[in-house]
Amino acid sequence: MNTRVHRVATAAAAIVLAAALPVAAQTGNPYHLKPGAKGKACLECHTGFEKTLAQPFVHTPVKAGECADCHNPHTSDHGKLLAASPETICSECHSDIVPKGASSVHQAVLEGGCVQCHDPHGSANKNNLVEAGNALCLTCHDDIGDAVKAAKFRHAPVEKSCLGCHDPHASTSAAFLLKKEVPGLCLGCHTADAAFTRQHQGYPVAKGDCTSCHDPHGSSRGALLWADVHKPVETRMCAQCHEDAGSSEPLKLKRAGADLCGGCHRDVVNEASTSNQVHWPVVDRRACLNCHNPHASKFGTLLAAPMKTLCGRCHADTIAREERSLAKHPPVQDGDCTTCHAPHAADNALLLVEANTIELCGTCHDWQMHSTHPIGAKVVDPRNPNLNLDCLSCHRNHGSEFKAFLNFDSKADLCVQCHQQYKR
Repeated sequence: MNTRVHRVATAAAAIVLAAALPVAAQTGNPYHLKPGAKGKACLECHTGFEKTLAQPFVHTPVKAGECADCHNPHTSDHGKLLAASPETICSECHSDIVPKGASSVHQAVLEGGCVQCHDPHGSANKNNLVEAGNALCLTCHDDIGDAVKAAKFRHAPVEKSCLGCHDPHASTSAAFLLKKEVPGLCLGCHTADAAFTRQHQGYPVAKGDCTSCHDPHGSSRGALLWADVHKPVETRMCAQCHEDAGSSEPLKLKRAGADLCGGCHRDVVNEASTSNQVHWPVVDRRACLNCHNPHASKFGTLLAAPMKTLCGRCHADTIAREERSLAKHPPVQDGDCTTCHAPHAADNALLLVEANTIELCGTCHDWQMHSTHPIGAKVVDPRNPNLNLDCLSCHRNHGSEFKAFLNFDSKADLCVQCHQQYKR
């Protein structure tokens, strides 16, 4: 091989190899910079970085002038000439951010979005944070911020710092990035002494789940109780459901399942006992606890989760259909399942609140305003003589990939399902 060609090929191979390696792993002077040019060469063009270098907190590689620790000065497959993906670059130095066995990891960390919270060059805030204190957390968790602002009573640690309870990167001990499991976390500030026991009517709740009654951020109710509180809890009548506080098993329920709840909620028990259709959670061993929290809840009627989430635990297919639909039925989209379905029991199939589909749909839709197509008890479905034509003959009630909740993609395709003489 020609000596000159050989030298060029060797040099090219070295450059390719160097570019393929993480820059932080390269040693010496891989880009053969002139003496004293390290860092300074970049600033000849990137003059704005003079202000960055003057910040109170500057990223170590930047301070050392090691721009090439993160950037390839020639070419890159990544934006901003990064030598690798952002998460790869950060993890080369910060490999301990997510410890092994972490039970919950911050979504930004999982997605490699370190720069959502940290400025990679310099900042006025410690740890190169782009915002100071809770302001940073609330740029994403604005729903919590809004709720705390509106709350009459606020949890002191929340106003001080989110990091009093949460780890910003990952937790090895609890969900929601909590530093400890509840109640251990709560007992770091709240001592389970005699006064604590008196506040809880003498019941030994120090080992229980504090968040079953209390909002950890802020509330409109005293003692940070959730917005919707079960009447016995609100009136401090724990013994209405539990054994006496001085008994050998004070937290034991006096009766099991619906037998206990039915003592007050006779209307639900009567409805279930006299209806043709009963929702299975009502007759399940856990009964009411399948859907409701027994003490307090963030959601109305003591629901254990938002209705859409709660119903979706069993009816995931229905929720998934709505989410991928082009046309979304508002009651499903908004999580108002009880607009059409009875939550406990009904005389109608599918727990519908009306037996007649046309009447049910008519509570929101005046079908006569948009269609003169004959429907009703006297109109037989030509596809099935045992069925009558109604709203569901043409529309899907939970959502559709076609406009107006249609079962098919066009009026022509829809109509020829029955009108065969017009089929092309």
